[in-house]
Amino acid sequence: MGDSPKDKLLRPGGGVGGGGGGRSSFSFGGFGSVGEDVLESVLRRLPAATFASAACVSRSWHGVCKRILSRPKLASALSLNPCAQIALQEVVDKVLSEPICPHFAIVNVGNNVNMTDALQYIGQKLGARTPLVISADSGIIGVDALTNQVKEVEGGIDDVGSSYNNEDSDNAERGIILTVGFVPGLKVDVVPLLHLEEANEDRLMVDKFITDMMEYSVAVSGCSTPVGVIMFGDGAAEIKSAAEKLDYAMPLEAAIVGDEKGTFQYRSVDNSRYISAIGQQQYTISAVALVFAKDRHKCPGLGDIKFHVAVSDGLSAIGLRHRAASVKVGDCCTLLTARREGQEEILDGEGILNDIRDELENRVEYPDVYIGVTKRRIYEVGAEKAKLMSFLSFHGVMGGVEYLRVEGSGIESGDSFQFYYSDPAAALVSCHKVSACLRSLNLGSDSDCSDKMGNVVVSAGKPWVFGGFIFSSFGRGESFFNDVNVDSSPFVENFPGVPVAGIFCGGEIGRCSPSLSMQDSEEETPVHRVCHVYSTVYLIMSYTPALQVPLLHLDPLIFSLWIGCLCISTSPDMLIRKKENLGSCLYGGCFDIPMI
Repeated sequence: MGDSPKDKLLRPGGGVGGGGGGRSSFSFGGFGSVGEDVLESVLRRLPAATFASAACVSRSWHGVCKRILSRPKLASALSLNPCAQIALQEVVDKVLSEPICPHFAIVNVGNNVNMTDALQYIGQKLGARTPLVISADSGIIGVDALTNQVKEVEGGIDDVGSSYNNEDSDNAERGIILTVGFVPGLKVDVVPLLHLEEANEDRLMVDKFITDMMEYSVAVSGCSTPVGVIMFGDGAAEIKSAAEKLDYAMPLEAAIVGDEKGTFQYRSVDNSRYISAIGQQQYTISAVALVFAKDRHKCPGLGDIKFHVAVSDGLSAIGLRHRAASVKVGDCCTLLTARREGQEEILDGEGILNDIRDELENRVEYPDVYIGVTKRRIYEVGAEKAKLMSFLSFHGVMGGVEYLRVEGSGIESGDSFQFYYSDPAAALVSCHKVSACLRSLNLGSDSDCSDKMGNVVVSAGKPWVFGGFIFSSFGRGESFFNDVNVDSSPFVENFPGVPVAGIFCGGEIGRCSPSLSMQDSEEETPVHRVCHVYSTVYLIMSYTPALQVPLLHLDPLIFSLWIGCLCISTSPDMLIRKKENLGSCLYGGCFDIPMI
């Protein structure tokens, strides 16, 4: 008697093709006898939810699915649909239109999108254990879900050549970009920066923030140094101090990027571990960090993921250096007098500004002006050894008569500073330099590693780029350069077709990787720069396949798939026996499948 459809479904394998050494063939209902190459070609075209279900069919299908998702992947999509719900649906459908397992997600939205609703909707789609950050900023950068074209959208609006007819636009920000990452060999979680608001205490818990990141990294990797950190600040607190102390605490191999001033919400895998220590004290969340750490249980056959950071500057120095004399902290600003370096005369605000007004007259029409303050401070976290470090910190110039008035705080008497102004010509030159630096890394792109059928074709030990993020100043973009897509061009030109996502923000965080630094290193005491203005920060994510183990002979690899509302960790044989139960479940849960 022939096998029933149910018997064919539950059979652990298929018929074995002849000709020793050839790949197996499969028998599955209407599929008949299908070669493994054909099956792989079909499965890699499935949307994520269907692919997750297919991985549960049999041991053989399970193995093919493992091969398809045996390397890192970033999926990203942008929508400018004026209807927020439709825009959400478009980016989710696009990102989940191909096989991917969500290890983390970043969502960037315009003002027309309710962040709480978006967090809930996307969170349900990706599963309960996917760490997620959603932020609202001054613009978005990414690949349009409908046209597959890279777009830089300042203020969330793209009226010229938009896919949508927004006849009643009132120039309100709109748009959404969703990015989902699959990073085998890494663990990811969101760590919050707490701000205590007790009556007798009002402070940022920066040391706890950094310690929490290091302890998370130790817990999952056995090492206190994460691979990378992506920060999102709320603009209400002075995040510069946290970013600078993070630069001190983290070795140079840890990438640090982010947005200093925005609005965000988040979901952590285990938020209680970060807030339980403060008990009943009142607090707010001033920033969050998406922390990427190596997985101590990583399969030996997996390669290594590495983050690279490059920075394009958009400022030019002007005038003489000054040294702060008297300093007063006002409401969200600092008031100061200063001396020209080498002179004793103390200048008031008007006297200081007179030094640069004449030089600015013929340079740029209405530039933004900053002072770049070199701050030498002693930094320490917990029991770590204290260290004297110098940071260059930028403060916007607000004016001045009796005092020079600048934005922010943290300036002390004796600090040296120089004036800077926003300069599109310098920014364009810097973009070209960054592009050349990225080219010099000699990294392949994701598209270089696939054949026409989408099959994996990689060289052991040869790194390639699978995704990237861009954090650009809201002062840049088309209005700054009088040209489109300038800020994204260094990435797009070097890694065509590779997924990329970004934002225009109000304070860019980025510590340049040593191999991509364009700063002079001749100074005896290096001046660190981690918080920027009028810059663009590029995070490049690369993967180097392992040398010692061929790609198709990996040891057991845990890879997350989600289907149904169950949480299962079992073998492929057990999954086959539970197939009937799985088939009736709704898409939205998450479980781990050991791949063998």
